[in-house]
Amino acid sequence: MRRLILLGLLLLLLPLLPARGQDAGQARLKDLITVEGAAPIQLIGYGLVVGLDRTGDRARGQRGSPYTVQSIANMLRRFGITVDPNLLQARNAAAVMVTATLDPFAAPGTRLDVTVSALGDARSLSGGVLLQTPLQDPTTGQVYAIAQGPVSTGAVLASSYGSSVQINHTNTGRVPGGAVVTAAPPVSLGGQQLGLVLKRPDFVNATRIAEAINGRYPNTAEVVHAGLVRVNLPNGVNNPAQLLAELEPLTIDVDIPARVVINERTGTIVAGGNVRIGEVMITYGSLVISTQAEPFVAQPPPFSQGETVTGARATIDVQEEVARSVVLGPNADVAQLAAALNELGLTARDIIAIFQAIERAGALQGELVIL
Repeated sequence: MRRLILLGLLLLLLPLLPARGQDAGQARLKDLITVEGAAPIQLIGYGLVVGLDRTGDRARGQRGSPYTVQSIANMLRRFGITVDPNLLQARNAAAVMVTATLDPFAAPGTRLDVTVSALGDARSLSGGVLLQTPLQDPTTGQVYAIAQGPVSTGAVLASSYGSSVQINHTNTGRVPGGAVVTAAPPVSLGGQQLGLVLKRPDFVNATRIAEAINGRYPNTAEVVHAGLVRVNLPNGVNNPAQLLAELEPLTIDVDIPARVVINERTGTIVAGGNVRIGEVMITYGSLVISTQAEPFVAQPPPFSQGETVTGARATIDVQEEVARSVVLGPNADVAQLAAALNELGLTARDIIAIFQAIERAGALQGELVIL
């Protein structure tokens, strides 16, 4: 009875499954493109985090951070307090680099999230407060925002009598909404022509975007290349901003490339459903070599002139598993490969090595990306 129920559910779900080679899905135009001439600006600044519980930069020693002490002295000088940097011993402060990304259409008063990273030998930024830090465009030197506020690390660092426990990264944190935009970035949308830059260049998607726009405004869009679509202002549209507002809700059938992404550090594998694998045979077998040293002590006879001798006996053991094989038919998909590899009982590291071998064999119909 249970088999009949499962079979019935499978028959009901089959019409809902996407056919092989079908588009991965739909997306709004605003999620696929950016506007030419309005790129985001990466901001950077140098600042101080204070209020740390003796986890900041050290001022002395070979591994100390003398620039932190100099920065504190310069800051105090701005308030009319002159202090000799050689007399400062501040373990509750740390020099940091502050970074943020400025939206091209941000106006003065807009708030930005900033990332704070320790520059010296500080052990933790938890509980600290970022002092007022100008954020500038490194290419032009223009200051676009001012950052300040409490640093949130989401980490824990505890130590006692030489032992320590750390959870997550303690030297990097964020200040949500900690930066205020003080100057609007320059934006140029053009005159009678608008450029749409694809976030992920693709000739198929660029053509479909042009077709969708021409369906709304005939003979206005043209594909320049895989990453750029030019749109002329149609009659009845006064400016590029009005045209963007009418085009961004358009729905596009997105074609996603066949790609397998591997993160060897964490053992993570992400494979798209449109990845295809040619006819291959996969054979897996492991060879385990273990060595062990057993210490021993040789005692001389009583009342002899000999000396006690220590040593170790080495033992080596070699174990080789029986090779197991699976054969994939032509044009197999990721689901079939996953089922075959699960039969072998492989670990994530083994599957990563198999994907790399399949790509080397020329049987992977897609792109292999290793992070």
